[in-house]
Amino acid sequence: MATPISTLNTPPRGLFSRWRQRSSTLPPSVSEDSIWLRVLVQCLVTVGIGSLSVAALGVTDTSLWNLLAIPLSGAGAYWSWRSRRRRNIAAKFLIALGMLVALAFFLGRMLQVPGDTRIVLAELLIHLQVLHSFDLPRRKDLGYSMMIGFVLMGVAATISQTLMFGPFLLLFFLLALPVLVLDYRSRLGLLDWRRVSTGLPLRQLGGIVAIVLSLGMAIFIAMPRLPGYQLQTFPASGSVDVTGDVTERQIFNPGYVSRGNNGDDPAQGNGDGGNGSPETGPGRISTDFYYGFNRRINQNLRGELEPQVVMRVRSQQAGFWRVMAFDEYTGQGWNVSRGENLIDLGRTPLSSRFLPVGPQSIGPTQEVVQTYTMVQDFQNLVPVLYWPEAVYFPAEELAMDPEGALRPSGLLPEGLTYTVVSQVPLRNGERLNQSRTDYADSIRKHYLQMPDEIRDRIRTETERWLATSETPLNTPYEKATFLTQVLQENYTIEKDLPYFEEGEDLVSTFLFKYQGGTRDQFSTVLTIMLRSVGIPARLATGFGPGQFNPFTGFYIVRNTDAYAQTEVYFPGEGWFYFNPIPNSLLFSPEDDGANPFSVLRQLWEFLEGALPTPVIRVIQRGFQLLVMVLGILLRFLSRFNGQGWLSVIWWAVGLTGLGFLGWLGWQGWQRWRRSLRLRRLAPAEQIYQQMLWLLHQQGYGKRASQTPLEYAVGLQRREDFSQANLVRQMVDRYVSWRYGGQPLDVDDLQRDLQTLKRSGR
Repeated sequence: MATPISTLNTPPRGLFSRWRQRSSTLPPSVSEDSIWLRVLVQCLVTVGIGSLSVAALGVTDTSLWNLLAIPLSGAGAYWSWRSRRRRNIAAKFLIALGMLVALAFFLGRMLQVPGDTRIVLAELLIHLQVLHSFDLPRRKDLGYSMMIGFVLMGVAATISQTLMFGPFLLLFFLLALPVLVLDYRSRLGLLDWRRVSTGLPLRQLGGIVAIVLSLGMAIFIAMPRLPGYQLQTFPASGSVDVTGDVTERQIFNPGYVSRGNNGDDPAQGNGDGGNGSPETGPGRISTDFYYGFNRRINQNLRGELEPQVVMRVRSQQAGFWRVMAFDEYTGQGWNVSRGENLIDLGRTPLSSRFLPVGPQSIGPTQEVVQTYTMVQDFQNLVPVLYWPEAVYFPAEELAMDPEGALRPSGLLPEGLTYTVVSQVPLRNGERLNQSRTDYADSIRKHYLQMPDEIRDRIRTETERWLATSETPLNTPYEKATFLTQVLQENYTIEKDLPYFEEGEDLVSTFLFKYQGGTRDQFSTVLTIMLRSVGIPARLATGFGPGQFNPFTGFYIVRNTDAYAQTEVYFPGEGWFYFNPIPNSLLFSPEDDGANPFSVLRQLWEFLEGALPTPVIRVIQRGFQLLVMVLGILLRFLSRFNGQGWLSVIWWAVGLTGLGFLGWLGWQGWQRWRRSLRLRRLAPAEQIYQQMLWLLHQQGYGKRASQTPLEYAVGLQRREDFSQANLVRQMVDRYVSWRYGGQPLDVDDLQRDLQTLKRSGR
């Protein structure tokens, strides 16, 4: 008997045979022959690479060598088209090798540049796109390139801080629509590579573009900007190291003269190539640098700043970008008395996260995340919102003084990006009115200080103003609010204020001699008035919110946005801002909270200035009526909460009613649009269109494929329509006028239309 052949070694051979057999049954790879689809896809990729390079300039570190990917990718796309029907095994091996090299380069960059890795990842994608462009035989491969261009546009959108990204976005959109149309026609086999056609008339394609752009802008304007960061690794410059040799971390303000070179001539202290502004005595302010960012500030300076953009801020809400604060009043300015008592902040290992020392006990707070990008070189001070909880800052060292100012060891260079997480106290008037008045000794020592020679006179003047209140003022919060309003409403900003004489006190001169002063002097006066009646206060300097750009989401902050305001201390609650400058918000901007519809509000403010007053009133009353109706409905439905199935039924009734109101609004909108279209038509055409709409409402609509005569004949054949002969007469006269050029009695045709309307009632 023959021994059976062993089959132990056959499975691998059978498996390989089955794999080859299955591979042979797969449909052959179909190459994409459309030249124009390939060209437009390559244009999409080019726009994506260009937008990323432009958006990253001045914001984060990137290489202009990335632009070299544009011609390389184009060359690869051309080679790929020429070789689209070949197997290109050698090219695929080289592409795989190149991808491994790109991966190694990416990992090396990740280790060298910690922090924000968006650009590093985008550069990896650009390298892969260049390699991928040499292997684009199929439409699916072109789809991968389309997605790469889309992802690059998304990355560019996240890092862009200016409107330079806008033209790239519009160009990408204008290219994407024909690409999608050509891709769809290619899937259906309707695309001829020898012809340049999307299958749509140019006018129709332009209409689609206009509709999509309009809808996109409407959604962009109405979309709420929710105050939430979904990131936990916040942006910070990876390769920009803030280091320097600032002696003992002394605050460096180029607008002031160097110590020991304090000039006496006010005319020389202009800050424009001269000796700068003096720290004491009369002088001119620097036109470039705000005088309030210095350990000792002199408020006997005059002049104005020339507007220059300092930084861009992305924040969950507007606020006062605080730089520093002062505790010691010098008679004509302020000083940081404990400026040398710096606390070195701890930095978490393998990250740029610093943990500042928090303030004393504070009340309820709200977390606000801000990201700052310096547009020009700035001092060795770090702007933040209120008191930071965490600072993501690219430096080895960071210190904080007792007044909460952050000081790095070097200047902040142009292009620096850092992120701050702040705990902002919530202003609640009721809680602040109930705050204690048993201040700690350290608070009394530093924040009730004022010269003895002016104490009694300032206290008497302050109490005189407090006595003018119509209601009793019993708490520090009520007194601080009232005095802030007093200064805003009863004193004026003096642009041509004379210099103070030697020994002359700023606050006394403001209150009793000039009844006003410069903008920042208002805050100084409020601070000293509060101290005179036993309320701890200090002067804080920083930047206002700046100009919000709704398209980029950044606040554009200039040097002219810098100002000073008063911080008042409430035990157990924290420090709160009060702004006595006329024509300003009474409190700090962050007290308003986040506004999800800020873009919609800006659009409304623009319309208020552009539209006539009667139109604005009509829109306001209509909106108020809508809000009132919705409020009544919601209050009515809220009564049934917690009543089981009954509440479900009533909510269903309410939602159905809202749906009905929406339907009525849609019908009114359609009627209005139809009336606008009819006004543009000839009288005879208007009557004919009105007849078609009337019959459509009655259930006898005209199909788009029917001619007017076919439509009329079809109505005559219907037994359920009694006015078919009248419609036939109207159609015959319309056709004779429309297509035969015959004269038409419009009044007679109008009478027939009225007869048709009456018959349908």
